[in-house]
Amino acid sequence: MPHKPIVRHFLFHCPVLNKVHTFQAEFPEGKMEQGVTRTQREVSELADAFIGSEAGASPVFIAPATGLFYLASSLLLVAFNLRTAFPSMGAVLAEVKIDLGLTSVATSAVTTLPVLCLGLFAPLAPWLARKIGAERTILGLMVLLSAGLLGRGMGGIPGLIVGSVVVGGAIAIINVLLPGLIKRDFPTSTGLMTGLYSMALLGGAATAAGITIPLKHALGGGWTMALALWSLPAAVACACWFFQLSKGTAVTRMATPHIRGLWRCALAWQLTLFMVLQAMYSFTVFGWLAPFLRDRGLAPLESSLIVSSSILLQTATCLAAPLIATRLPNQSWFNVIVVLLTTIGFLGCLAAPIQSVWFWAGVQGIGQGALTSIAIAMIVLRSENAHVAAELSGMVQGIGYGVGALGPLLVGMLYKPSIGYAHVEIFLSAVGVALLYFGYTSGRPRFVSVQFEVDQAEAAARE
Repeated sequence: MPHKPIVRHFLFHCPVLNKVHTFQAEFPEGKMEQGVTRTQREVSELADAFIGSEAGASPVFIAPATGLFYLASSLLLVAFNLRTAFPSMGAVLAEVKIDLGLTSVATSAVTTLPVLCLGLFAPLAPWLARKIGAERTILGLMVLLSAGLLGRGMGGIPGLIVGSVVVGGAIAIINVLLPGLIKRDFPTSTGLMTGLYSMALLGGAATAAGITIPLKHALGGGWTMALALWSLPAAVACACWFFQLSKGTAVTRMATPHIRGLWRCALAWQLTLFMVLQAMYSFTVFGWLAPFLRDRGLAPLESSLIVSSSILLQTATCLAAPLIATRLPNQSWFNVIVVLLTTIGFLGCLAAPIQSVWFWAGVQGIGQGALTSIAIAMIVLRSENAHVAAELSGMVQGIGYGVGALGPLLVGMLYKPSIGYAHVEIFLSAVGVALLYFGYTSGRPRFVSVQFEVDQAEAAARE
C-alpha cells in the first residue's frame, strides 16, 4: 500500500504521539502511569495494521492532500450546526412553556431530552463508522439533523419531542466521529484543528443564542418558525459535506482493529467524568442562563444578548486553549484554572449585583470555552492513534453527554422562583469541586491503556 510511508511519517511527527518520548524521562521505559508507551517501530506496526478504521467492501472516499483546506472547511461547517439546537430553544423556552402549557418538570425535560440523546446514541458511532464509513455516516446524519430541526419548529408537543430526539441522536454520533477524523486527517495540527472545531461548535451556539429572539420578532412573534429556520444552515453543511466527499480518491479499507480494555482503564473513566461534569455546565448555560437572567429582571432581548456574548467569548478561548494546553508538559493546572473561571462566572451571574452580570457572563464565557475545548482535546491527547481516539470518544461522549444531561434537568427541578437560586448554586458549586478533581487527575501526561486486536479471518478475506 503506497500510502503507508506517508502515514508513518505523520505518526512519527505528530506532536501528540511524539510526546511519548518526552514522557519516557518521567516514567519507566515501556510504561506510563495508567497507560502504555510505544516505540516508533511499534507505531509503524500499528500504522501497517490499522490504516482506515472503517470496514466495508465498497471504497470510502477521502480527500487528497491538496483538498485538506476544503475538508477542514466542511468539517467546521458541520461542527457549526452541532450546538444551534440548544441555545435556540433556551432563548424561546418561556414562550414554548406558555404556548404548550408545559409544567416546570416538562419544561426541564424539553431542554434535557436532546442532551440525553447525546449519550444514548453516541455508542452507535464506532459501529456505523465500521459499517459504512465515518464520512458517509456524517452525511446521512446531517440530513436527519436538518429534518429534526425543521420538525421541532412545526409546533405542537409531538413535533417538539420527535424533533428533539432526532436532533440529539444525529448530533451524538457526529460528535463522536469528528475527533477521530481530526486525529486521522490532521495529525500534525491536532491542537489547532481541535481548537477550530470547538470554536465552530460555540460559534453556532453563540449565533443561535443571539439571533433567535430577533428572528422571532421579525417573523411576527412566532417561536415555531424561529426554531425551524435553524434547519437551513444544517442543510447547507450537508450539501458542502456531500460535494467534499465526491472530490476524494477511492481507497480500499483494511481490516477493522478492535480496541480492548478501554472500559477498564482508570484514565478513560477520569476523562469520562470530566466530560460528564463539563457537559452539565455547558448545557445548563445553553438551556437555563437566559431564563435565569430574565427571572432576575432583564428583558428577553438583553438576556439573549448576554448569553450570546458569553458564548462568543467561548469561541475565542476554545481556540486558544488547545494550542496552549498541547504545549504544556501536562494539563492539570490549566484544567484547574478554567474550571475556576467557569464556576465562579456562572455563580456570579446568579448571585452578583445585576449591574455586574455582563462582567460575570464574560468570565464564565472565557472559562467555559476553554473547558469545552480542553475536554474534547483531552480525548485526542490521551489517545495513541485515530482508532483509540474514536473508541475513547464514543465512551467519553456517550457517557459524558448521557449523564451530563441530568445537569439541566436537575437545575430545572432545583430552581424555585420563590426561594431564588440557593439550591442551584449549591449544586453547581458541587459540580465545580468535582470538576477540579477530575480535571487535575486527567491532566497528567499519559495515554489510555488498551490492547489492539485484528480479526485475522477478516484480514485474510481482504487480501
